[in-house]
Amino acid sequence: MEKGTLVEFRVQGDRRLGVVDRPDGKTRWFVVDERGQSHSLAPRQITYTVNGQTYKPSEIASFLEQVQPYLDPSSLSVAWELLVEDGETVTPSQMANLLYSESSGPHSYAAYCLLSEDKLYFKQKGEAYEPRTAAQVAERQHQIEVESQKAKGQQEFLARVEQALKGEAVEWQRHDRQRLEGLEKYAALMADIVRMGVNYDALARAYPPGAPVLETMTMLGRSATPQAAFQLLIDLGWWSPHENLFLRRSSIPVQFPNKVLEVAQQRLDFPPTDLDANRLDLTHLKVYTIDDESTTEIDDGLSWELLSDGRQRLWVHIADPTRWLVPEDELDLEARKRGSTVYLPTGMIPMFPEVLATGPMSLVQGRISCALSFGIILDATGAVADYSIHPSLIKPTYRLTYEDVDEMLELGVEAEPEIEAIANWAKQRKSWRYNQGAISINMPEAMIKVKDGEINIDILDDSSSRQLVAEMMILAGEVAARYGQTHNIPLPFRGQPQPELPPDEELLLLPAGFVRACAMRRCMPKSEMSITPVRHAGLGLATYTQATSPIRRYSDLLTHFQLKAHLRGAILPFSAEQLKEVMMNVTSITQEVTMVERQTNRYYALEYLRRHPEQVWQITVLMWLREDSNLALILLEDIGLQLPMTFKRSVNLGEQLLVKVGLSDPQKDMIQFQEIMYQESLVSGN
Repeated sequence: MEKGTLVEFRVQGDRRLGVVDRPDGKTRWFVVDERGQSHSLAPRQITYTVNGQTYKPSEIASFLEQVQPYLDPSSLSVAWELLVEDGETVTPSQMANLLYSESSGPHSYAAYCLLSEDKLYFKQKGEAYEPRTAAQVAERQHQIEVESQKAKGQQEFLARVEQALKGEAVEWQRHDRQRLEGLEKYAALMADIVRMGVNYDALARAYPPGAPVLETMTMLGRSATPQAAFQLLIDLGWWSPHENLFLRRSSIPVQFPNKVLEVAQQRLDFPPTDLDANRLDLTHLKVYTIDDESTTEIDDGLSWELLSDGRQRLWVHIADPTRWLVPEDELDLEARKRGSTVYLPTGMIPMFPEVLATGPMSLVQGRISCALSFGIILDATGAVADYSIHPSLIKPTYRLTYEDVDEMLELGVEAEPEIEAIANWAKQRKSWRYNQGAISINMPEAMIKVKDGEINIDILDDSSSRQLVAEMMILAGEVAARYGQTHNIPLPFRGQPQPELPPDEELLLLPAGFVRACAMRRCMPKSEMSITPVRHAGLGLATYTQATSPIRRYSDLLTHFQLKAHLRGAILPFSAEQLKEVMMNVTSITQEVTMVERQTNRYYALEYLRRHPEQVWQITVLMWLREDSNLALILLEDIGLQLPMTFKRSVNLGEQLLVKVGLSDPQKDMIQFQEIMYQESLVSGN
């Protein structure tokens, strides 16, 4: 190659011109660029040679100035139209003659630059360029337009991300939402840390991101891991720091489909014909509904009646949502898909649309309501002596809280003797069940509520009012099951096998109270569902079904469908096989609901403890989880939480100690406690 030859080469992809200076060995050449820098190049590194004259490095800038006016990419379209028909290849020199009517060094190099950068009209073939066919150009134009739109969309998305990261309000577009929803699904995998007990690195390896997530995270300069995606969504204000990942990873629907909401409103506006036209009118009875103050789905009420023969009749009135739907309609299928109302510290996710669940389906004070009423007469021992079940009309008289009823019972309110009578029968009923073998396990139960970011934990008292309501609901469940058994009706019967409790001598060796109750609880087998009657050992009942929460539990709704059809002499909506299939699906769903409720409660329990690092808690050692490593289950008595703790010394079951939270990480489901010695607690003023 002649000294002074002008050549093009690339430095990290950028074009660079240089002048050949001298050989470097047998095959390489030293080339000097316009900056005076010397480069040793192999022949394959030289991408173009300017022929016709020699140059000095100082002339390169002038050469480029001569080239610049001819670098118009649109000129290639004219050349392509002239060449495409014959399809012949063209060299840069020939293209220069075609475009500029001359092929000097600057003109030929300009043509080369256009051809080598062109992605539309020509493709390289050796040292020449071949025109693409019209079809190929059309396809390339489409691809380029798509890529251009994509690049534009990415830039606009990045601009909105920057706005959001600054805390400014952002109007996310449809394509943005698709990106963010992809990130949501990926970030929700963090819930598997709790479910599977894996660490973040293992989680990232087990779930590599899909292409859209990888593209988004790379574009934003963040690592493509579930944890990073979670943090990004928080930074963007798309998620709160306490987003419920357990719920997101579940199949539980949070919103109702528009079609279901439309049907609910139609039922409200145009009530369907009541199939139970001959309802028993019980509007003369005084009806008490007893719930927590926050309850909006009111599905049970109680009455007491003195009969003419001196006997007393208890009435358990249950809301009648089947009045507003039929099996297999949109509302029924949606409720079946949900399985039950979901109760979370942050609020509830109802089984039915709110306009129905808290409106005509509920037993609202002062309003005539449809109900399924259980009239029950007990004998002196508390056993069921007689009963009847009726589709009814009632008019709830009082909307009471548990605290109201406790106060009434304590003060003995003379104006409401019915409440005292119901309470007395509830005590008699409880005594009867224990005589039948019922097993009582009393452990404190924490109720966690989150409102406006504040977490409150209270212990549910096992008060007289709660025992009263519980006994009446169990009583209605027994009566419903007995009716089903008597008339051979397939129902979602609920049973529990007889537990194998530790011998009394073993139980007596354990500290009385929570430790002993915890040991008994471990021996209790899970309850089971059956379409035929089965004994419920824990409740001490020969047969039992749940029938008292049809607005909130789909299995209770099934019981209502079956009982009401039989009462009116109609064909049962569900055969035994159909009921069994539906129950299997619903049981699977409700197990998932229970798991999400449990995981969410635990998350907020750990978050509550994280926010109180200096609080000293009194605990009771309940049971060993792994005695060889001193890992035990402890009870934080003030707030009713049961959590694991590893001790650094030997402790005994039932021992009461003081602890502080050493570490609490709700996202990683980690909790560590530190024992506080008595002297230390005195110094700290506790």
